[in-house]
Amino acid sequence: MDRIVDIASDGSHLSTHRGFLLVKRDREEVGRVALDDIHAVIVHAYGVTWTGNLVTALAKRGAPIVFCAANHSPIAVTQPLEGHHAQGSRMQAQWSASKPLAKQLWRRVVQAKIAMQGSLLLARGASGAVAFQHMARRVRSGDPENLEAQAARRYWPLLMGEDFRRDRHREGANALLNYGYTVMRSTVARAVVAAGLHPTIGIHHANRGNAFALADDLVEPFRPLVDGLVAAMGGQGIETLEPEVKRRFARLIAFDLRFDGEASPVSVAAQRLAQSLAQSFEDGRPRLALFEPPSPIDWAALVGDEGEVP
Repeated sequence: MDRIVDIASDGSHLSTHRGFLLVKRDREEVGRVALDDIHAVIVHAYGVTWTGNLVTALAKRGAPIVFCAANHSPIAVTQPLEGHHAQGSRMQAQWSASKPLAKQLWRRVVQAKIAMQGSLLLARGASGAVAFQHMARRVRSGDPENLEAQAARRYWPLLMGEDFRRDRHREGANALLNYGYTVMRSTVARAVVAAGLHPTIGIHHANRGNAFALADDLVEPFRPLVDGLVAAMGGQGIETLEPEVKRRFARLIAFDLRFDGEASPVSVAAQRLAQSLAQSFEDGRPRLALFEPPSPIDWAALVGDEGEVP
């Protein structure tokens, strides 16, 4: 089973030995994980050191190392330079993609995100949830009306309460969202590289200092999964990133999403989406394998009965 390895203790040293990632503090081993089981490594502690052999071993397996700032937002990521048989041609197609194609692709991503937001609100019985389905249908190529932002302004008060403000530098629910998004972004970044694409070349996000540009594009429809989990945690009074809370976020990558009635875990859904994007670049047609919004029963399975996060 794929595992998210979270390094949150200061002064940890990471190395590899006989197929395992070893974690040591003060020269004493405190944990080990089989390299083949690792989905991603997330580092957000001070004074962490690692060996070059470990970075190489993880890269060979397509597992990124994500480095986070104090607010748990990612600031850097390691990715392998090669590994996909069609990487060169696909990156060329990605780089050469026309603006109209990129705009059509972004339209589909935004539509999927808004539909997911509406689905979550509907499952929670929020008033105004139906309007999100109408907004999703109104999104045009490139989203010139910025319906993504319009939806966000309605979405957060309905989901988290009128007093909530999304601010990645704040603590509490915002810090939980940061961490959950980091888990999702690492999953999508891994899928992007596995598809032979480069994560820094986005279809909408374009920041030279952002190693996650394409991952930031494709992660958007997955974000409401994190939002739903954080909203449920808020109902339980959970506002800090305790180890068990991190494990709950890590389990999101195994949550089943549906494609034409067929269930696939989030990690596979990300792979299908990235592969379809690579194909879109190659044939010039905006076809994305986007999952269906969860049903109210599926949302309940995500957060557990009566709002209790599993």
